[in-house]
Amino acid sequence: MSDEIKLTSLDLGDSQGAVCEGDNCAVPGAADGKDGGLEPQRRTILPGATVGILGGGQLGRMLAHAGSRLGYKFVTLDPTPDSPCGQTAAQIVAGYGDREAARELARRSDVITYEFENVDAGVAAMLEAESYVPQGSALLHTTQHRLREKRAIEAAGARVAPYAQVAGLGELKEAAARLGLPAVLKTATGGYDGKGQWVLRSEAELEPAWAEAEAAGTELVLEKFISFAKEISVIAARRPSGEIRTFPPAENVHVDNILHLSIVPARIGERVREEAEKLAVSIARTLGVVGLIAVEMFVGADGELYVNELAPRPHNSGHYTIEASRTSQFEQHIRAICDLPLGDPSLLTPVVMANILGEHVPPLLEWMGTRDSEAERLGVEPKVHLYGKTEAKRKRKMGHVNVLAPNVDAALAWIAQSNIWRV
Repeated sequence: MSDEIKLTSLDLGDSQGAVCEGDNCAVPGAADGKDGGLEPQRRTILPGATVGILGGGQLGRMLAHAGSRLGYKFVTLDPTPDSPCGQTAAQIVAGYGDREAARELARRSDVITYEFENVDAGVAAMLEAESYVPQGSALLHTTQHRLREKRAIEAAGARVAPYAQVAGLGELKEAAARLGLPAVLKTATGGYDGKGQWVLRSEAELEPAWAEAEAAGTELVLEKFISFAKEISVIAARRPSGEIRTFPPAENVHVDNILHLSIVPARIGERVREEAEKLAVSIARTLGVVGLIAVEMFVGADGELYVNELAPRPHNSGHYTIEASRTSQFEQHIRAICDLPLGDPSLLTPVVMANILGEHVPPLLEWMGTRDSEAERLGVEPKVHLYGKTEAKRKRKMGHVNVLAPNVDAALAWIAQSNIWRV
């Protein structure tokens, strides 16, 4: 693939633009707080303090692992008893919309963060007013809704796939004729791992898809299907003082709309890498991000970079950083929300992250009890992370394996020959 990837010009305000050196980008003057984003609250939270986490899933669990090593304590709010995060932190068992439980979280915390987007934005706004939530609720409100998110991405100077809001079957047919097929009909709120999405390849599929989508009871958006060469993501970290650093891009491979592999270094040219990191910096600055933001992108067959989605939190495609980077995404998030100097995100070793779904757990456990001569031959070191979920449902994310390797080809060869992912 050619390195001549085009990118729409980035609006970087009055700054000199993003400067990329090695595996990260920064904005000149950003470390001094001379940032074009929204002015966040600023408070340095030192180790010994308690971090409250809205959400008790695996991302919260890995945040607690990383932050505990720095000396922080953790408490999580989640409706599921003995949640993955609750196994490594104190837990308040309550629904995300329970305001009294949220206030209890605030009473027990010095700083509050969230580990996934589907927490109640109203509760987050209440906590923002009554306690310290450096991420704020505005970005959460934006990224919980695809239309608001797309407009915010465009405001940052980035390109998204052509789209249209649709409120009826007639509007869907008109938008499909204007944008062209294939296209993807998506719910504006909710949906993940392919849920809440309908790929439309012909006019005959419009009416049945609309009947299903309308039942979701949310606004809907139609997106032109992008013919892409690769999917990549860049995770950027920003602290309230303005410092921004980016992790190396991950090349992502999905199976059945669920992330299967993240390959790092991504098999893209240097120019693509630099432009993708600059784009992530621009979005982090423009949206006034505090903490992490994952920017998912398509490298289009037409030579353009298109932003697909944003996630204002640690991200599945950043799990490789736990062993393969000088600073993991989870430590970086804690550093960012506590306004500590950000760590070096550069890569230590090539790596491929492979997700473990429910159906993969039995062969994984069997493999863990045996010596792996093929791993030794290829020179790879698989590192297993299981999330402590009680029920291994099919297609449910139960863990991941970071395959450290002399090169990504060796890691991919080991994954291909393993029985773990052949079910």
